Amino acid sequence: MEKILEVSNIEKYYGNKSNLTKAINNISFNVNKGEFVGIMGASGSGKTTLLNCISTIDRVTSGHIIVGNEDITKLKGNKLNKYRREELGFIFQDFNLLDTLTCYENIALALTIQKVNSKDIETRVKDIAKKLEIQDILDKYPYQVSGGQKQRVALARAIITNPKLILADEPTGALDSKSARQLLESFKYLNESMNATVLMVTHDAFTASYANRILFIKDGKIFNEILKGDSSRKEFFEKIIDVQTLLGGDLNNVI
Repeated sequence: MEKILEVSNIEKYYGNKSNLTKAINNISFNVNKGEFVGIMGASGSGKTTLLNCISTIDRVTSGHIIVGNEDITKLKGNKLNKYRREELGFIFQDFNLLDTLTCYENIALALTIQKVNSKDIETRVKDIAKKLEIQDILDKYPYQVSGGQKQRVALARAIITNPKLILADEPTGALDSKSARQLLESFKYLNESMNATVLMVTHDAFTASYANRILFIKDGKIFNEILKGDSSRKEFFEKIIDVQTLLGGDLNNVI
């Protein structure tokens, strides 16, 4: 299997010597090409900080993060911008679409920045829009479509550049249950049909059950890891609930 992501002994501290918080405590794991990995944990466990370090929103205090063959903890300036632009796809809870651009233009923007010719852009945008069933809203603006459609536009934008890794931070957090299910089916489709590699942070067990592997974070460390294997999604969901129970505390804070 081709290794896409290698997280090696990373630590992240916030604050100063008099008031130091250790958000990530010596975490290591790998993600192979085509995997769909979920990261779960209670509020304050370090899961979002971990995603922020991989996305280079935050810098690690120590350790290394390698994407492909590039140690991204050493990147700066133009090389860092190039990594973010070409190697990563981002999906945020609040969509982060530009309201002054149509859905088509939002999806095409990354390709435009890469100076892809307009004919190729049109072909690629229409192709991904068809796969995600949003071809009928391409000429509309984000404020004219539903939350679920916005998030599928965001997913199309994330995948359009064929990034090595798609990072999703609570992607269903702002969606109703029907829209969340449609989005997760889209994730599953891209993962299975396009071999997209996805790393998703979520607090929701139903959302996590669409992944193939779950890393549970507690107090900045990996507490447990489970694989879906041959289990049905319902069986995997039940396994996730079991581990969350082991994590302790009020389950309402976790699921």
